Amino acid sequence: MKKDFGPQTFMYPMPVLIIGTYDENGNADAMNAAWGGIHDTNQIGICLDKSHKTTKNIMAKKEFTVSFADSAHVAACDYVGIVSGNSEPDKIKKAGFTVSKAKNVDAPVINELPMTLECRLVKFEEDTDFLYADIINVSADEEVLTNGKIDPSKLKPITYDPVNHDYIELGKVVGKAFSDGKNLM
Repeated sequence: MKKDFGPQTFMYPMPVLIIGTYDENGNADAMNAAWGGIHDTNQIGICLDKSHKTTKNIMAKKEFTVSFADSAHVAACDYVGIVSGNSEPDKIKKAGFTVSKAKNVDAPVINELPMTLECRLVKFEEDTDFLYADIINVSADEEVLTNGKIDPSKLKPITYDPVNHDYIELGKVVGKAFSDGKNLM
């Protein structure tokens, strides 16, 4: 028998996205956002409240980066989510992160996080706080590649558990997409 929980924001896995922006003075900011994912081909969608400094920066610059939180940087990634850039201008430094300018957009890349999406805003829906952006480029450190491809076992991305408020490292391969189901044909 299944137990009902009513309407909840429970979804597995829920990525832990670290969004990087520059403000109007060129100062880097980052925040942790869990409510996002692929929206369409080469597009990302993220729900971001208008009160966030990051949202204000995106609206001003129209460009940002999205890095994937990993198990090696859990505390720093959590910190940039629980501390507001509106009140702590040095939160990237306090988290222990350093940044470099992205190659294709006017936004910071967090050097310590090995995979980054460079994004350009398509639209922001005021009534839902949902933004859509084109993915301009994906970059990954050589250390997380195997045979030239991103290797999740090396990337060690984490997912947010909205029920228990835990971060969980994604685990083992259990099947092959677009293949295993053919056994049922």
